[in-house]
Amino acid sequence: MTTAVELGLIYAIVALGVYLTFRVLNFPDLTVDGSFTAGAGTAGVLIVQGVNPFLATAAAFVAGAVAGLITGLLHTKGNINGLLAGILTMIGLYSINLRIMGAANVPLLREDTLFTLLYSNVSRGIGSIVVLAVVALLFKIVIDWYLHTDAGLALQATGDNELMIRSFAVSTDRQKIYGLMISNGLVAVAGALVAQYQGFVDIQMGIGLILVGLASVIVGQAIFGNRVVIQATLAVVLGAVLYRLAIQFALNAGLNPNDMKLLSALLVIVALLLPQWSGFRKIAGWRRGLGSGGAAGLTDDGAAATSSANMPERDPNQPSTAANQVVGDRAGVGSPGVGSTGSGASGGTSSTGSKAV
Repeated sequence: MTTAVELGLIYAIVALGVYLTFRVLNFPDLTVDGSFTAGAGTAGVLIVQGVNPFLATAAAFVAGAVAGLITGLLHTKGNINGLLAGILTMIGLYSINLRIMGAANVPLLREDTLFTLLYSNVSRGIGSIVVLAVVALLFKIVIDWYLHTDAGLALQATGDNELMIRSFAVSTDRQKIYGLMISNGLVAVAGALVAQYQGFVDIQMGIGLILVGLASVIVGQAIFGNRVVIQATLAVVLGAVLYRLAIQFALNAGLNPNDMKLLSALLVIVALLLPQWSGFRKIAGWRRGLGSGGAAGLTDDGAAATSSANMPERDPNQPSTAANQVVGDRAGVGSPGVGSTGSGASGGTSSTGSKAV
């Protein structure tokens, strides 16, 4: 169980990188399978040569960022489809990673790594989990901060509406390159941490990693929501931990380790299909209602029932226009002279103080 949680917190960094491309930038990036191994191989070779493990991990970020840069240039300057650009970079990285490592496997068992330093100062278990949780949360906080800067908002706008943000003289090509570099840099850092955790680097360790990242993002956001950036990134981190725990429970139940990729694929399929289930949508609406004070998250039927229950009975002698005024006030439309959202009749005054048109 301790191993599953520790790995989940490490792979949370992968999930944050995948979140940036698939959710924020809306870019199907498959480079991560190669950049993960590139980060692991770079850090592993440097550690074997006696480089400080912190510097080796930082170098892994640079290697991953370069991989993301290549994909970004192929897509933006070469006009190659984003999915194909990622595949091309991933395939090319296989040979590059072999060049970096010099062999298909690099052992780190007798080397000083970040985890030998960690376990020499804290006991493995609660102590190591707390340290790794702090590290994962630090990466999350940095991503939250970045996405709230001008550059981060431009990145989000590029993923939401590329034509709109381009009309504000923002270079969407540059934003895509930045996003891909940061994303693959994070994935490479996670690769370096995984290599130091397990004590070796293998050329095959990045195969299928995109499925791990997608499963963490989709499962986490399906369970914990993604209404705001802070909530979405936290859901991604928790989703990575839940994913590793699910894999651990499956192995403990006797599932063949060779079926892990199939289990991951099925988990992603279920997470993608679950939000389309009507019962899940009702639960999601109820959850949003709790978060916004109650009525905001009700379904259409629930909102209509609430409005009917709270609507005062109209006096038979009261003119129908008065009843219409009550309905208009409750619906937020306002009277003909006053528009609550600035959409009232000509000459009306909106709630924001601006004259309605």
